[in-house]
Amino acid sequence: MVTAEQQHHAWLARSFGRTDYLPLYEQDLDALASAGEYIDKYPGTHLFKEGEPSKAAYVIRKGNVELYRSRQSGSRVVTRVGEGAVIGDIAMFQDSPYHSSAKAISPVKAFKLDRQKLIPVLLEHPRVAMRWLISGLNQLEATQRRVIRLMHRTVKEQVAEMLLDESDPYGEVQLSQASLATLLGASRQSVNESLADLRDAELVETGYRMIRVVDRPGLAEVSGRGEEDL
Repeated sequence: MVTAEQQHHAWLARSFGRTDYLPLYEQDLDALASAGEYIDKYPGTHLFKEGEPSKAAYVIRKGNVELYRSRQSGSRVVTRVGEGAVIGDIAMFQDSPYHSSAKAISPVKAFKLDRQKLIPVLLEHPRVAMRWLISGLNQLEATQRRVIRLMHRTVKEQVAEMLLDESDPYGEVQLSQASLATLLGASRQSVNESLADLRDAELVETGYRMIRVVDRPGLAEVSGRGEEDL
């Protein structure tokens, strides 16, 4: 029977880079686990806030987190992340304040890695350090792929692409129309018009604070993404 500790170690190993590359030994996982603790956050509460000292990094085990920055005109959403994402680590390694705020938008369970405990672990366990590097590069590559896919596309095609990426297994998209516009760098009017077109084509349903994907293959065709990538 698999123990809770074994499950925790397996999850940590999977969260940091490819599991077939530089496998982590038991002592590596013990050291990594000792550098942090689980925390739970309710929707609307923060893991950290912009400008605060970066004392920890977080690995999201369950739930979704919205990263945003505060401006005079209001909050500007940077991105949304879910299971397996590592956040706060760049500021933490730079020993600078957090660059954005991280707010739970659903019930979140995360592993909080304390900077003062984590740095010695990375120095003493090169496999952990290398796997952390690989994990960061994987996330950077995924971001770059998304940017490249969205370049030179119409707003409607970009909205379709974003909805495919952000919808859960039930088709629900936990993003407001304003957040979609911010993430795409488009006007809210153009995003609303695109959603209306997609709704008229019976590819999505929209309502008050609600967007639901009802035809993924059709949406993929609009976005230019092949069905094999769904």
